[in-house]
Amino acid sequence: MKSNEDIVRDFIAAWSRLDANEIVDYFAADGTYYNMMNRPVSGHDNLRRFIRGFIKDWTQTTWDILHIIARGDIVMTERLDRTRIGDKAVDLPCCGVFELRGGKIQVWRDYFDLATYTRAFATSS
Repeated sequence: MKSNEDIVRDFIAAWSRLDANEIVDYFAADGTYYNMMNRPVSGHDNLRRFIRGFIKDWTQTTWDILHIIARGDIVMTERLDRTRIGDKAVDLPCCGVFELRGGKIQVWRDYFDLATYTRAFATSS
């Protein structure tokens, strides 16, 4: 069985494939995602719908793990999420806190500055 750290590393790598189904498979059936600027989203169907909407315009994303700490069921990451929408790009510093149960993400809380993201994509080409 993979360690919780390895599961989170794999989950972060999965985002680069922009496949909402694959991403949601990492969550427990009743798992919850707190994208801190939005209301929490729980359950596979809701997570899939939210993530599809979130990434629908993305053409590429790569999340670099700068630091990762794991203790028991908690994994914390400091990341640099590099995302492109067409020719527009942003490097978004993030911190994520993951709570895992039975090899699945039960809770994921992600913290970042939304203005960094919106400014990068709001400017005209």
